Amino acid sequence: MSTLAIFAVLATAVTFGALVQGAVGLGLGLVAAPVCALVDPELMPGVMLWLAAAYPVLTLLREGRASDWGGLGWAFAGRVPGTALGVAVVSLVSPRLLGLLVGVMVLVAAVLTWRVVTLPMRRRVLFGAGVVSGVTGTATSIGGPPLALVYQHESGARLRATMATYFLGGALLSLGGLALVGRLATSDAVWALALGPFLVVGFLLSDLVRRHVDAGRTRAAVLIVCGLSALALVVRSALG
Repeated sequence: MSTLAIFAVLATAVTFGALVQGAVGLGLGLVAAPVCALVDPELMPGVMLWLAAAYPVLTLLREGRASDWGGLGWAFAGRVPGTALGVAVVSLVSPRLLGLLVGVMVLVAAVLTWRVVTLPMRRRVLFGAGVVSGVTGTATSIGGPPLALVYQHESGARLRATMATYFLGGALLSLGGLALVGRLATSDAVWALALGPFLVVGFLLSDLVRRHVDAGRTRAAVLIVCGLSALALVVRSALG
């Protein structure tokens, strides 16, 4: 596949992923990361992490006041050691095996929290979600579901703003960790910069969907996106 064709495919995936994340609170990694891995694995996870760091700025400009700063403190406390573990995982563990394990784990968690289990908004739960998210976000660029499952009962604006703040800090931590071990290429930033305008287009389009999600559908939307994210990761890992 030519470079132009790869760019066109990624631009489409990034636009749609940005639309989903702007409406639900997560989804950029769900849509764009598997596509990126299929069309050009060399761009993973660097390009997606750069985009994951850039996109939350748009959300925070729109809804930043709704962020749950207290909960974020505990989630970030877990994200730091989780990022370190994620960097080690990238160096030591097969990406296919990791993807399968993470995908199955998130899928099971989404199913359980839909009918059986309620994740309490407690410090240890937020800390644990941060650790798991740090590992999965650094190693697979899909780190949103663990924390989103904790916040699924919150309002749409609170969930989106909290996740955006978390994505921004988490992506920067992951980028820094990968840079320290020499796993971050300059070309990743160039690709992300070229795809940046499509993030903005998707964000603007998300306004058309956001109102419908906020009308009592936030929890269902979060669980659906988390479940699809897990399935995408499992399929991507199974196909190698």
